[in-house]
Amino acid sequence: MQEDESAATGRKKTTAMGPKPSGNAAAQTYQPYIAAVQLVQQAKYEKALAAFEKLLPTAAPEIAERSRMYISTCRRQIGRPALAFATPEERCDFAVSQLNQGFYEEAREQFTAVVTGNPSADFAWYGLAILDSITGRTQECLANLARAIEMNPKNRLQARSDNDFQNMVDDPRFTELLYPEIP
Repeated sequence: MQEDESAATGRKKTTAMGPKPSGNAAAQTYQPYIAAVQLVQQAKYEKALAAFEKLLPTAAPEIAERSRMYISTCRRQIGRPALAFATPEERCDFAVSQLNQGFYEEAREQFTAVVTGNPSADFAWYGLAILDSITGRTQECLANLARAIEMNPKNRLQARSDNDFQNMVDDPRFTELLYPEIP
């Protein structure tokens, strides 16, 4: 949200990133602040932490306050233990939990990691197909489901009653995949 500076109201400009400081010294710290915020958004916490710590001594009070908050966030993220999975099935279970919570990109990363390391993991291809169905990626859904069915025909039966494919039920290619004509 952006507000116009007004002499009558005495308001400062604000943006979605925080208050935009006024004055030459403050303006010099604003661009590095924005760059550091973008590093946080990209999950590059170590680089962001270094950028905020470098920025803090010369930052305007508004920027310094927000920088401290981001420093705390970066330290918390850096201190989190890395996820470690004993089996591809365990990683896939985690991906399903991410999917169920609506963390679609995180779920996609986990499913993709499983199929990259284990291309024959039909359950991960099936999970990707569900994710693609939920997120409206029709072509990808069909391709991933076809791959899962090819590896394990039981996936065809499971998909027939899986409510996660409700976005696909009107697509004739989906129906053909689940109910193929027998010659």
